Amino acid sequence: MQPRPFLRRPAWTCALHAGSVGVLFVLGLLVFRRPWFAACQPLAWHFLLLAVNWVKRDALREPFVFQDFEYFVDLLRHPRLYLPFFGYCNALLGIAAAVIFITTGMLLEPGLDAKLFRQGVLLSALLTVLALLVGWWHGRRIVASFDADADLRCFGLAANLWLYALAERRKPQLPSRFVGQLSLLAAENTPHLVVVQSESFFDARRVYEGVAPSVYAWLDAAKADAVLHGLLEVPAWGANTVRSEFAFLSGLRNEALGVHRFNPYRRLREVDTVAWALRRAGYRTVCVHPYSANFYQRDRQFPLFGFDEFVDIRAFSAEDRVGAYIGDIAVADRVAELLQAADAPLFVFVITMENHGPLHLETVGAGDEAMLYSGQPPSGHADLTAYLRHIVNAGQMQQRLCDCLAAQSRDGWLCWYGDHLPIMPSVYRQAGFEDARTDYFIWHARRPASASTRRDMHMADLAENLLSVMQGAR
Repeated sequence: MQPRPFLRRPAWTCALHAGSVGVLFVLGLLVFRRPWFAACQPLAWHFLLLAVNWVKRDALREPFVFQDFEYFVDLLRHPRLYLPFFGYCNALLGIAAAVIFITTGMLLEPGLDAKLFRQGVLLSALLTVLALLVGWWHGRRIVASFDADADLRCFGLAANLWLYALAERRKPQLPSRFVGQLSLLAAENTPHLVVVQSESFFDARRVYEGVAPSVYAWLDAAKADAVLHGLLEVPAWGANTVRSEFAFLSGLRNEALGVHRFNPYRRLREVDTVAWALRRAGYRTVCVHPYSANFYQRDRQFPLFGFDEFVDIRAFSAEDRVGAYIGDIAVADRVAELLQAADAPLFVFVITMENHGPLHLETVGAGDEAMLYSGQPPSGHADLTAYLRHIVNAGQMQQRLCDCLAAQSRDGWLCWYGDHLPIMPSVYRQAGFEDARTDYFIWHARRPASASTRRDMHMADLAENLLSVMQGAR
């Protein structure tokens, strides 16, 4: 979806756009003291944002928003999660172009003398402030829809960034979904509860029917034994795990979050969650995430969300890796250790990483295709092949957790869901696939197989339904 032409947008959005250019010009003038060069560099920044916007839209089906600026810092900390989608060659070409641009500008244009420099900075700063004030004054009452595509089309990129930045300063009044939820649990037999947010998990047979039956045999068996299972409407496509994560933990939908739906961990701190509800019911609460604890500031957020302990990548070794990340089976072993050592009811929230991708960096061969498909897959399905290899390991993780829960003296529950679809744009385009839903199931160690029930639901309702069926099964 393209923005409206510049002159067909509201006048105040044009003022904000002009003010944004002015800010970049003033900063460039202050640093380089060369007005023509300073006038050209906003175009370079705008081109960079357009390129990032294009990459994000292609991979995640969503335009660039203000909250995404945080990912430029994460790009430096965790380059493998971001840079491959932009392209290593493109990144090198961009760096080379920036060096040439700066060098050429500095050599060809002489710097201003002190008097002209002061006058130029003062005049351009005054015009910039004036444009921003005009834009802010007329746009201050505008309430964005926080449908990123619709807002981009209506306001344009620059004004949209300003609107989302200002909206983020307003903290919403968040309701609690879990007050009094666990009053019916019996303290003497309170069950263990393991929730697995499985990275990019969904049933890929919805995209391509030629997946070998053995790949998802474990999922079919889990659904047959499940108390509840179905499709899950999640607030993300391809990435932004924290959106689904926060929706499960808080039970809140996007409508209640406003602009914070794009990254709730930036501003939302003390929120009532399912972890707090379980702590009030006597549970020990643990998060297991085999990656850096400071990614998405989880090390700061999760104590505020009611978790007693955060187990991160430091609890694993290099031998636990499957490809670039800690494997699902190693994570299952770590959760099993927690369950076996528990002397009180335990809630373990697991955030896996093995199937994170980028999938196009992985190498696949004919042997993988023979194992993972019932026939020869069409061309362009290498990403799906790499994805399915990890799904096999996810099945082994599920079986390990079910066996461990069934072996405990305490009752046990397993809730398993996908946070979002994997990034496989070429596969989806070839299949004409548009369904963003993932899959989930809720399994009870003592539940008879005949109790399986199909129910599709929204991610924000999953935790509440989980707690409800836990009480209803007692």
